[in-house]
Amino acid sequence: MKKLLLFVFFLSVVSVTGKPTHRNDTIPEFMKGKFKDDYGIKYEINDTLWFQLPKSKYRIIKWNLQEQYLVARNNDGNPGEGGLYTRIDFMEFKNMSPWKWGYCLTAYDAKTDVIAESMAKADRKHPKTGCNGFPFSRMKENY
Repeated sequence: MKKLLLFVFFLSVVSVTGKPTHRNDTIPEFMKGKFKDDYGIKYEINDTLWFQLPKSKYRIIKWNLQEQYLVARNNDGNPGEGGLYTRIDFMEFKNMSPWKWGYCLTAYDAKTDVIAESMAKADRKHPKTGCNGFPFSRMKENY
């Protein structure tokens, strides 16, 4: 009986301490709020939802601040690619007022979140062509 209790104790310690650390990254401050891009499209963004008005919603399931991207599940009711997964790479701009930051839809039609996340990242060193040959969409505040 003593050996059984010791074994159960050992398993409980291993199961508690052996878990991988989960990153709880969340939205950077500069991305919170209402925005308009350089094409006139409006957005509302918070830590769990990327809403591209009027009809496209993306439920954010992962933020990776170190590599500057997020992964989201496309809302089933979106006009296109409903129920699929998206990777959005982003970057903050310096000295580009009124443009605060930009983003690239690196993937928008992946079958899984893992596939979306594994897509080649955008080229932030060349934001004019670093989004699959196109420029990052530039974002400014829209109150």
